[in-house]
Amino acid sequence: MSKGLGRRKFLWYGSAAFGTSLILKACADPNSPSTGGGTADSDTIKVGILHSLSGTMAISETTVVEAEQLAIQEINANGGVGGKQIQAIVEDGASDWPTFAEKAEKLIDQDGVAVVFGCWTSASRQAVKDVFETKDHMLWYPVQYEGQECSKNIFYTGAAPNQQIEPAVQWLLDNKGDEFFLVGSDYVFPRTANTIIKEQLAAEGGTVVGEDYMPLGSTEVTPIITKIQQALPDGGVIFNTLNGDSNVAFFTQMQGAGMDPERYPVMSVSVAEEEVRQIGVDLLVGHYAAWNYFQTVETPENETWVEAFKAEYGEDRVTNDPMEAAYIMVYLWKQAVEQSGDAYDLEAVRAAAIGQSFAAPEGPVTMNANHHLSKTVRIGQVRDDGLFDIVWSTDAPVDPQPWNQYVPDTKGYACDWSDPSKGERFRLDEV
Repeated sequence: MSKGLGRRKFLWYGSAAFGTSLILKACADPNSPSTGGGTADSDTIKVGILHSLSGTMAISETTVVEAEQLAIQEINANGGVGGKQIQAIVEDGASDWPTFAEKAEKLIDQDGVAVVFGCWTSASRQAVKDVFETKDHMLWYPVQYEGQECSKNIFYTGAAPNQQIEPAVQWLLDNKGDEFFLVGSDYVFPRTANTIIKEQLAAEGGTVVGEDYMPLGSTEVTPIITKIQQALPDGGVIFNTLNGDSNVAFFTQMQGAGMDPERYPVMSVSVAEEEVRQIGVDLLVGHYAAWNYFQTVETPENETWVEAFKAEYGEDRVTNDPMEAAYIMVYLWKQAVEQSGDAYDLEAVRAAAIGQSFAAPEGPVTMNANHHLSKTVRIGQVRDDGLFDIVWSTDAPVDPQPWNQYVPDTKGYACDWSDPSKGERFRLDEV
């Protein structure tokens, strides 16, 4: 059994500790939801990790937990956060959105954590959003998403649409064609993402020839494959917002139907190196993905991180964008806590988080006043070894726009939590 498999089995049993790096001591006063239940004079800081370790999303989320635990291990080994060790409490959202909400409440009310690192799908994030806002607590969320949200209680370290989806659409229009078929899982992220894509294509001269969805976790993809072939008999662009295990069936049947990437290039926004490894490299070679980070990014920080990850979890393992965003968010939170002076003073930590910069594996990132990161945008093509050749990237980090500028209802709006008069949503032309 490989080391990586052993780590995964370990996580499936819900353990939070690995080795002596996570110090298991209780914090005082576990019943104070507004402060996270801790005290400034405690010698540990309790944090929650909330992801799917079972169900259809485990294919993606288990590795995000590993990345977060690696960051915690490194921080603890280097003196902790302001001299305090981090204790991580891991909960399994089980790919079930009500379970995510229940576990979030447990972490806040019973475990008394100072922060939660968690979620993948927008359905899970939205399921816990009310919990964090009602209790005035703090979630750090590591995955690209559809935008159209800007919460005081959430820090978003994955891409906003203008840092992933929109550049991918423009690149496809410039390089692959103007006829698009949109396929996605049936929940909020794919549907909202496709609303944005349709508005962008209408503005930029592209055409949507078809749009279809399947339940999250479903493998019944034959009807969608048939619709794509009927709508694009001579080939065309497929924009893929499927999540989880559905991608295995989708790419298997595409290959079985002879739909090769030359005629039917697929651009995915939820398929990265780990998914390529689990879906099957042979099914994905030649197709594309848009992210801010690939394992093949050439920075000194990435070389160090990949080496550390492989040393901990196995040489056969790969890194990917959500893992990197999860890893760096722990460090950004650490910096904010150290600047504020108290992990359990959440208002002070929120204020300190704005403006935090970090030399990330993907390149420099900075937390904006809208609680989103400035990030470099990249497009990669799957190659024979399962990694990505980076075929395009921006020259510098792109500032995030959580309120979409193609969708009429949100065009002209922005978010700024550093100014109480602006907050979640304000009109730029009224400033």
